[in-house]
Amino acid sequence: MKGHGRAAAARWAGASLAATMALLASGLTGVLAGAAPAMPGPGRLPVDRIRLPPGFHIDVYAADVPGARELALAPDGTVFVGSKDDRVYALPDRDGDHRADRVIVIARGLDVPNGVAFRSGALYVGEIHRIVRYDDILRHLEAPPPPALVRELPPKRWHGRKFIAFGPDGLLYFGQGMPCNVCERRPPFGTIRRMRPDGTDLQTFARGVRNSSGFDWDPRTGDLWFTDNGRDRLGDNRPPDELNHAPHAGMDFGFPYCHGGTIPDPEFGAEHPCSEFTPPAQALGPHVAPLGMRFYTGRMFPPQYRHRIFIAEHGSWNRSRKIGYRVTMVTLEHGRAVAYQPFAEGWLQPDESVWGRPVDVLVMPDGALLVSDDHAGAVYRISYGP
Repeated sequence: MKGHGRAAAARWAGASLAATMALLASGLTGVLAGAAPAMPGPGRLPVDRIRLPPGFHIDVYAADVPGARELALAPDGTVFVGSKDDRVYALPDRDGDHRADRVIVIARGLDVPNGVAFRSGALYVGEIHRIVRYDDILRHLEAPPPPALVRELPPKRWHGRKFIAFGPDGLLYFGQGMPCNVCERRPPFGTIRRMRPDGTDLQTFARGVRNSSGFDWDPRTGDLWFTDNGRDRLGDNRPPDELNHAPHAGMDFGFPYCHGGTIPDPEFGAEHPCSEFTPPAQALGPHVAPLGMRFYTGRMFPPQYRHRIFIAEHGSWNRSRKIGYRVTMVTLEHGRAVAYQPFAEGWLQPDESVWGRPVDVLVMPDGALLVSDDHAGAVYRISYGP
C-alpha cells in the first residue's frame, strides 16, 4: 500500500507541476504579448446588484483592468484607460460585440497615470509629476515608442492624480489639486489649468478648486463644468461636494476660505467671506467623492437624458455611514441645475460592504455609457433598450 501511495503521490506531484508550469507559461505569454494579468471573468462581477431606471441594462465591458480610472475614446472605438497603479490600458472592440476583445497594457512603470486624453492620433497621459504623449498610438498598441514629454508638473502626491481633457478651444485642461486637506497655497495648486497640446502657453483657468477629478464642456454653450471634492473633518454632513460651472476664465470657487458656497472655513474663513466667490451650481452629497463627469450626447437613451450630466461618485472614505459609490445625474435647464438624482446604484450594499467604486464615465458612439471602477478593476457598459 505504501508503494502504491508513493506512486500516486508522484503522479499527482508530476501532474501538479505540469499544470503549474502551464499556468506560468500562459501568464508569461500574456505579459510578453502585452496582455494584462488574468482577473475574474465577467461572470464573477455581481452586476445584477446594480439598480437602474426601467429599460436600462448594465454589462461588463472589460473585467481585467486593475485600478481603472479615466476613460478616453479614439475615433476607431478603442477605449483607453488610465489607472491608479503604474499602467495604461487599451480596450479594442474590433468585432463590435460591445465588449472589449482583450485588454492591452500599452505602458508600464508610470507614476499613477490617472489621466488619458486622445487627440490627433496621439494619446496624452497625465501622471503625478508630468504629462506625456504617445504618438501614432493606434498603430503601436502592442509596443508603443517611448513617450514624448509634454510638460513637467509639481510632484505633489496628495491630490496629485491628474484628470486631463481637451476643450473645445483645442487646449489641454488638467486639475492641480491642493496638497492637503485644507490649507492656503498659491497657484498652481488649487486650480484648473490649460495649455497648448505641445505644453506651451500654460494658463490658470479657474482657482479656489480643492481637487477636481472630472470636467466636461456643455456641447450647447462650450462652458466648462467640473466636479470638486470638499474638505474633510467637518463632520458627516458638511460640507457638500460640488458641481461647478465656469463659463469663462478667471473665476474663483472659494477654497480654502468657503465650502459649498455658504460654509466659512473654521481656520481660514475670516480672511474672505463666501460672498467673494462663485458658489457651486449644484451641491452634491457630502463626501460622495465626485470624480469623472460627462454630458450625455448620445441618442440611445430616452430623449430626456440628452445633455444631462452623469457623475461617477467614488464614495466616502471616513464618513460614519458610507455614501456615494454610484453614478448620479444632474439635469440642467437654461444653464442652471434643477435636479440631482441617482442613476446607477448597488456597488454599496445595505450592510455597507463595497464591491465597486465608480471613477469615470464615457459616452460611446452608439450612445451607451461606459463606467470605470478602480476597486473591481473593471469597465461596465450601460445601455438602454426594451
